[in-house]
Amino acid sequence: MNPPKPVIPRELANRDVEEALAHYLSEGAIQAANGFIDALEKAYGQIGRNPRIGSPRWAHELAIPQLRSWALTSYPQLIFYIERDEHIDVIRVLHGHRDIPVWLQSEKDG
Repeated sequence: MNPPKPVIPRELANRDVEEALAHYLSEGAIQAANGFIDALEKAYGQIGRNPRIGSPRWAHELAIPQLRSWALTSYPQLIFYIERDEHIDVIRVLHGHRDIPVWLQSEKDG
């Protein structure tokens, strides 16, 4: 079995996480904010151990090769990532009800 790959979020992914946390905290949902972080850390661990676990659906829809997504347990966010040779590149962490193609279009163009 291969060792887990490090999961490295991009700046935009970190900003997405900070915005989600700010939302939970603004609602006074401290327990939800803590649970969100726990779910995110667990998901990052799963992705690092098994990068192909995520769905390739958005890779096909957006023509972004190797893009995968993984849903957080009990939270509406999706982690969008690409497996690289040495690490997992987390592109975004988006709420599943957002217009995903619009939010990820800059990654395709960039």
